[in-house]
Parts: sequence; structure tokens; C-alpha cells
Amino acid sequence: MKTLIAALRSLAFYALFYGGSVFLVSASVVAIIARKVWLAPVVAKWGGWHLWCTQNVLGIEVVLDGVLPEGPVLIAVKHESFFEAIDTPRLFTHPAVFAKQELFSIPGWGYSALTYGLIPVAREKGAKTLREMLSLAKQRLDEGRPLVIFPEGTRVMVGTQPPLQAGFAGLYKLLKLPVVPIAVDSGQAYHHVIKRRGRITYKVGATIPAGLPRKEVEAKVHAAINVLNG
Repeated sequence: MKTLIAALRSLAFYALFYGGSVFLVSASVVAIIARKVWLAPVVAKWGGWHLWCTQNVLGIEVVLDGVLPEGPVLIAVKHESFFEAIDTPRLFTHPAVFAKQELFSIPGWGYSALTYGLIPVAREKGAKTLREMLSLAKQRLDEGRPLVIFPEGTRVMVGTQPPLQAGFAGLYKLLKLPVVPIAVDSGQAYHHVIKRRGRITYKVGATIPAGLPRKEVEAKVHAAINVLNG
């Protein structure tokens, strides 16, 4: 019975969230054409709509433990599910997120994402990708925006602690920014097709200063983003 109820909740969630997303993605394209300053509020509303559906339809409580950073800083977030990726524009103020290149091919969404200021990551291009990311990242910092990266590179299974991707250390060194690590345990409730009632917690770690050796900063970030699933 519990599985059936969870399945019905999940179906309702998909219908409401993705139905609303079609409207909001369309609104984002209209915002770009009409007045680009409207785009960020539309994207934030998309994140807010997702949170409302998560809490009120799925029955998942979302908790923030700590104070979120603002302004030009590098934010490293644990990545267990799509939850934190979708929640990012609501959680932070006009963030510039490093996102997989493939996502930018989605009709409507990809165009809006580029205009919003997300930073494409094409891993197969190696050093060229790092240079392109660095150039775009510096532009976003000049705009006073925080940079958000998922340093594990992709979604990981609940309870796993894979090493950080090499690109993180490269960006950290070249951007010369402090890092704010954030742990999130979304996988248990949200990762599955049939989502479960429960709680998702964001835990904001202590700020890590710029200029540390690669091994040291990777160890500190790795420990901090995994503090909820150790």
C-alpha cells in the first residue's frame, strides 16, 4: 500500500511539476525577447515551483543547516539527484551553474540556460573546455554572481563518495576564489523514479580559503560535501 501511495504521489508530482515547467520555460523565452532582466526571476520561480511540488505533493521536507553565501564565490555542492540541480536558482541569488553540455541541446531550455548565464561543461574537450569555462566564469564573477559546481561531475549513488573531478581543482586554482562546500542528502528520498516521503538537508560547510594546494583543497571539499552520508 505504501508503495502504491508513493507511486501515485510521484505521478502527481511529475504531472504538476513538468506541466508547470512547460509554461515557465515558455515564459523564460518570452522574457528573453521582451526584456532580459525578467529572465532571472522567471528561473527562480521555476525553482520555487519545484520546491512547492516537492514539499506539498511528495511530502519531502527541505531543511537548510547554515547560512548560504552570496556574491562572487565558488560553491561546491554534493550531487545525489536532480533535486539540487533544479533547486539551485531558487537557493542562491542568480547563480551561474556549471552544467553538462548535453543539457543545452534541450529545445527552449538550452537557449534560456545560455542566456541566463549557465556555463557549459564539455568534458571530452579537455584543456579547451577548461579555458572556455574559465572565461565564462570570470564574466559571471564580474557580474557579482556566485559560481555553483557539482565537483563529482555527475549524480552519484546514495552513500558513495567518489573522488572529485580534476576540473574542480583547475577552476579553484585559476579563479583564486574561496570555496563554500555544501552537503545535501537528496538521494534517499528523491533519486528514485518513485520518490519517497522524507527529508532533504542542505548543510553549509565552513568556507575554504583560496590558494591551498590541490590535495588539501580536494580533501577539505570532499569531506565537507560528504558529511551527511559518511
